[in-house]
Amino acid sequence: MTQVRKIEVGLGERSYDIVAGPGLMERAGDYLLPVLRRRHVAVVTDENVAARHLARLAAGLDAVDIAFTPIVLPPGEATKSFRHLEDLLNRLLSAGLDRGGCIVALGGGVVGDLAGFAAAILLRGIDYVQIPTTLLAQVDSAVGGKTAIDAPQGKNLVGAFHQPRLVLADTTSLSTLPDRELRAGYAEVVKYGLIDRPDFFGWLEANGGRVLAREDDALAHAIAVSCEAKADVVAADEREAGRRALLNLGHTFGHAFEAEAGFCDALLHGEAVSLGMVMAFRMSVRLGLCPEEDLDRMRAHLAGADLPVDPPGANASPGRRDALIERMRRDKKAEAGRIVLVLARGIGRAFVHRDVGEEALAALLDEALAA
Repeated sequence: MTQVRKIEVGLGERSYDIVAGPGLMERAGDYLLPVLRRRHVAVVTDENVAARHLARLAAGLDAVDIAFTPIVLPPGEATKSFRHLEDLLNRLLSAGLDRGGCIVALGGGVVGDLAGFAAAILLRGIDYVQIPTTLLAQVDSAVGGKTAIDAPQGKNLVGAFHQPRLVLADTTSLSTLPDRELRAGYAEVVKYGLIDRPDFFGWLEANGGRVLAREDDALAHAIAVSCEAKADVVAADEREAGRRALLNLGHTFGHAFEAEAGFCDALLHGEAVSLGMVMAFRMSVRLGLCPEEDLDRMRAHLAGADLPVDPPGANASPGRRDALIERMRRDKKAEAGRIVLVLARGIGRAFVHRDVGEEALAALLDEALAA
């Protein structure tokens, strides 16, 4: 039987646990009670997740007499917007939440980011709990306290750091996750191996097929190691003053491709991260920083997981290249208009590079977009 695992995010008085394992929603009330100040929560979710999991969570809350108000949103990245944020805030206030209230974010990254940002600004900040239902959210977006919505200029450009009180990663919820979304989440799992855990990357090369086949022990191990990796980074650098930026491996390129696609299901976030990580390693090889065999190895693993490794659409027009570069200039990590990239000296040896010239970047994009 797969054991429940607990990982602490060590932030002093604001420390919290990530609990990962099967069947956690049915026991959610037992985990929530110690962190609640009221026996009433607002459960923010989306239509798809509500149909699959809201009844399970309701049973777990009812078992310990926690009342809840469900707030169901439309699914999809477009919900991470000013319009939906305003609607959510109004509905939360109408639900009677006060400063002792708590929001429970039940869903994937969109729900977690939006509900977390609402918690950060409602009444100048209230508590929230993450119950992520996708692999990507369980290993990445639900952990670490980054909350945000998208703006027309780019992804996650309006937000706040606001740590949850608890993260419950119920692996049972992944049984209903479409294969494509599971693979997209797997890209974020691979990221941790590429950043600074080469042994974990080797384990994924041997066991990634079992993770994607949803074998309980392999899936639980991949989630636990990923959460441990992120918890270590967040505890050391909560507000991304240094080391936490490494968690953005592949994201500067990836966000640009997502924005180009219109933040829609044509390119899922994890798929964009897969593309971006390959681009980051290609740039590292181009600059003589990384052995080409490491690029080939990571590219082969991502492709073997049926993740994209080449930008969509063979179109190397100067207009497309320049539009992507402009999107990268507006990335959150950019400094005074200069593009900042996370590159690698090899698998497990990522670092922040602030001196990539735009000529080299343009040449890389021309090559990749023409492939």
